[in-house]
Amino acid sequence: MCQVYNQVGSLTTIKSHLNRHKINEYKSLNELILFQKNYLVARQQILSDHKLLIEQEKSALSVEIVQLDCSMKTKRYEVEQLLLLELENLKNILDSLPSGPSNIIKKLINYIKKVVLKLRILYNKLFFNFKIENSVKQLTNNYNNKNNRYQYISSYFEDAVMKSSLPQLHKLDNEKGIIDQINTSIYGALGEQKVVRELEKLSDDYILINDFTCRFHPPIYNLQENDYIKSIQIDHILLSPAGIFLIETKNWSQYSLNDLKLHSPVQQIKRANFALYKILNREISNVKLSLKQHHWGARKIPIKNLIVLINHKPVEEFQYVKVLTLNNLLSYVNYFKPCFSQKETQTVANYLLNFIKK
Repeated sequence: MCQVYNQVGSLTTIKSHLNRHKINEYKSLNELILFQKNYLVARQQILSDHKLLIEQEKSALSVEIVQLDCSMKTKRYEVEQLLLLELENLKNILDSLPSGPSNIIKKLINYIKKVVLKLRILYNKLFFNFKIENSVKQLTNNYNNKNNRYQYISSYFEDAVMKSSLPQLHKLDNEKGIIDQINTSIYGALGEQKVVRELEKLSDDYILINDFTCRFHPPIYNLQENDYIKSIQIDHILLSPAGIFLIETKNWSQYSLNDLKLHSPVQQIKRANFALYKILNREISNVKLSLKQHHWGARKIPIKNLIVLINHKPVEEFQYVKVLTLNNLLSYVNYFKPCFSQKETQTVANYLLNFIKK
């Protein structure tokens, strides 16, 4: 089985994007795609769930309102009886006070008592209804709140459902927007994973490095385009006994193939080829990358450029770049005859792995 290093680059991009937005519940690409496909169903399910909740709330409110009404009537009656009893007691005490002749001190005391009792009786009469209503104030507020809510639900049921659903809908819509931002990376990662699974079928003479990314200090001068290459990123580098295959994967539709706004992968892979050729052959010349010498002279590491389209590919052919569909990938790789030993292949792989760690 082919030796594999690193996860695919698009997957790294996806994980970083989701972690940055604190979305951690999705464990695979299929789960993300399933979420996107089922988004409208999930949205409708939220509304259905909250419709049921509002119906249950309305039903519960109708029962609670009746219970509160009974509780208020009972409480009013009990407080009213207590207040009437208190008035009756005050009147009895007032009537029981002596009114006959007595000494001046007793007369003064009785007079004061009568005044106090009369004031208390007056106070209780004046605040009779207030005390009753105050005793059921909490029950009344609760009753009014529940009754208002019941009337609102009855009159504006759909609006109540929407308001209840809003936090969940907002979370769902926000999540959908964040995931849609990386739609290209999701389908790109699917394509890259398919390529990896296909290449894993090769023997252990082959070594696959996914998401090969490196920067050059100083930049490499590119004579063909008269500019400098500061960095390269390649989806896959396959090291084989027949040399190196640079593989750029595109999970594009037929429409995307014809979209002039999409960056050409041909140009990208040719620049990566040039940079890789320069650094590998420089190290061979410096004897830092040790390969078995041929009696004719120093050996070259062949680097082949591949663009793998998962389903569709253009009919045109391109200079220095082979464009294949996924189905033809293994047959193309296996077509070339070995020119390196397994040890030499591993040596080049180790060099590249160490190079990207610098």
